[in-house]
Amino acid sequence: MPRLTADRRHPVSFTLNGKRVSGQAEPRMLLSDFLRHEIGATGTHLGCEHGVCGACTVQIDGGLARACLALAVQTEGAEVRTVEGLSPDGGATLSVLQNAFREHHGLQCGFCTPGFLVTLDALFRNEPHASEDRIREMLSGHLCRCTGYAPIIKAALAAQATLLASAAKPDPDDAMPEEDVHA
Repeated sequence: MPRLTADRRHPVSFTLNGKRVSGQAEPRMLLSDFLRHEIGATGTHLGCEHGVCGACTVQIDGGLARACLALAVQTEGAEVRTVEGLSPDGGATLSVLQNAFREHHGLQCGFCTPGFLVTLDALFRNEPHASEDRIREMLSGHLCRCTGYAPIIKAALAAQATLLASAAKPDPDDAMPEEDVHA
């Protein structure tokens, strides 16, 4: 990483939810502030601003990171995924995870929900058959003051079941052509 001077803003460019974005950031600007104030992606919430609560969790190059601890300039050239990137069509339709949280009351005020969703998305991408204990372990770094966690775990398990069922269904485009037995 090149040495940055503190007295000026520097260009920052990365891929956010599949689209190239860019802006200007001081070297000490947090990724959470850059996303919210420079880019306008406000789905990443700020709770504790110390990396403890998990509300600001994002994916950077596939790994989980707390946006309140990462510097914007560190994401130069990276792939960043936020809660806005979970919808399969850019926001008109809920993702499987988002829908499960809605159906199973996995959110109340919704403030912590983006962090939970982004974490579960990464977990189910990397470990589709994660056990309930593993799900609980991954979510143990997130704080929720409303739901008591039981509905969140129920929603996670329901989403996992739906994702596994959809992965098990054969794709009709991959069907083998029937052989012509009369030839």
